[in-house]
Amino acid sequence: MADKILVSTTENIPGHNYEVIGEVFGLTTQSKNVFKNIGAGLKGIVGGEIKAYSELLTEARDTAISRLRDNATEMGADAVVMMRFDSDSISQDMETVVAYGTAVKLVD
Repeated sequence: MADKILVSTTENIPGHNYEVIGEVFGLTTQSKNVFKNIGAGLKGIVGGEIKAYSELLTEARDTAISRLRDNATEMGADAVVMMRFDSDSISQDMETVVAYGTAVKLVD
């Protein structure tokens, strides 16, 4: 059911009217294992994309959106508008990503 929740970065959903339910969010904190951290450290010396961290952030983003949808479903929402991401490093090898927005109920 949660995978059917429309998530939009815009304020309006074209062709739909809605009532605001409230704020929703999805949060995750993730880290890579020590071996990938060593590889990333070596890549940092020579330059270029550090794929282990790109994968980490992609996984964290996907998890945060999934949890945002779960939160919206629990509130009885049909969609989330004005979705945004925020992230922060907790330590050298841990990253927190939050997806947040406004849960709405379609009234068409």
